[in-house]
Amino acid sequence: MSSLSVRQLGEYIREQRHGAQISLRQLARQAGVSNPYLSQIERGLRKPSAEILQSIAKALRISAEALYVQAGILDERDGGSVSAAIISDTAVSERQKQVLLEIYDSFRKENEARAAAAAAEASVDELAAAAAEGVSTPLPPRAVLAKDGPLADSKATPAAS
Repeated sequence: MSSLSVRQLGEYIREQRHGAQISLRQLARQAGVSNPYLSQIERGLRKPSAEILQSIAKALRISAEALYVQAGILDERDGGSVSAAIISDTAVSERQKQVLLEIYDSFRKENEARAAAAAAEASVDELAAAAAEGVSTPLPPRAVLAKDGPLADSKATPAAS
């Protein structure tokens, strides 16, 4: 981390502390670090570890991820332009930013799951269409026909009659 980014991280922490209306001494106590050490972090003289950043984030009630991104420890999430816009918006509190990022993440995951389900359904539809046309499709290597006719896993135990 360059000295410029250490200084920017310190400024960011100071801004968050001021926004939360917490004194340096209060934040240091809540984060479990000494007053001088926190002061050095805020002035950009010390580079805090990820563990210290997490403690500071918890004490400020902000996302540790936001501090990790500021510190260059963590890359921004996929959809970085949206995440970056949320993180850099000064009109939104840190708690609101955290909630927005969590909601945004849940939307992305939901959409990914829908896309995966649609792709799986399309594959099943393709297999059904091929079967209807009389095109043979190869069976998976471990699948074999059972005596009754349905497919069964070759390692499965036969059902008792």
